[in-house]
Amino acid sequence: MSVDLAVVPVAGRGTRLLPLAKSQPKEMLPMGRKPVVQYVVEELARCGIGRVLFVTGPGKAAIENHFDIDVELIDYLRETGKEELLRELAFEREDLEYFYTRQRRQLGLGHAVLCARAVVGDQPFVVALGDSIIGMHAESKVVRTMIEKFEASRAAAVIAFEEVPPREVVHYGIAQPRDGADEVFELADLIEKPDANEAPSNLAVASRYVFSPAIFDCLERTPPGKGDEIQLTDAVSMLIRDGRNVLGIRLRADERRFDIGNFESYFLAFTEFALADPQYGPALRKHMKELLAP
Repeated sequence: MSVDLAVVPVAGRGTRLLPLAKSQPKEMLPMGRKPVVQYVVEELARCGIGRVLFVTGPGKAAIENHFDIDVELIDYLRETGKEELLRELAFEREDLEYFYTRQRRQLGLGHAVLCARAVVGDQPFVVALGDSIIGMHAESKVVRTMIEKFEASRAAAVIAFEEVPPREVVHYGIAQPRDGADEVFELADLIEKPDANEAPSNLAVASRYVFSPAIFDCLERTPPGKGDEIQLTDAVSMLIRDGRNVLGIRLRADERRFDIGNFESYFLAFTEFALADPQYGPALRKHMKELLAP
């Protein structure tokens, strides 16, 4: 598999999760037993990614620390007879290389991706948002499928989409399919946060992309859009207008996206992950039934 580099933007301030995200990255918030971003990286590793480039910002050092090999902690667990806990650190030994660059100004997701240009160069790459998990326990293989479609079709980009209720299209980049929306479809356009009555579909971008390096030239030419930010969806739209082939892939029913962008979605996702825990889930389920009993 030739695409083995993933860019993971983690520079956002997490303002919708204040005060919880004031002094810790929202990507490091717990989701069951693991922080959110660990699920993202483990998903990428299972899909054949060998190199991960984090685009970070102020206050994000905890992410770098989390993926370091903590020799002192390993020695402590061995010396105190807690070697069974070493399996909880197995993610440290994933066959991955980690790189870090900074988004020095908060100018949007498109700008964060553009910050990776010097490291990515002229190679194709994945973009996986660091605050979104695909599938329970991130067991989705959609990134692998996207890479396969990208390489087979010689597309300029392949983007994952999920169906959302029509009232929620205003929060997402929305697909305008060219000839219907099968499992894999060609994009005629991508609209950033349209009004519900103007949305061309209810297929929302699902936080996973595969790009050719042509996206960087489009990002360079993309003016600030909604929120005075450089929108990645606007750059994709420009890519399409330039005559480049851009494909969409629909998430399967078992590849639901868990968004950690606000308290409602975070609480719901955490509850589902906790209930699915093989050791503690049954007791939690029993406790919740007692709490909710009339």
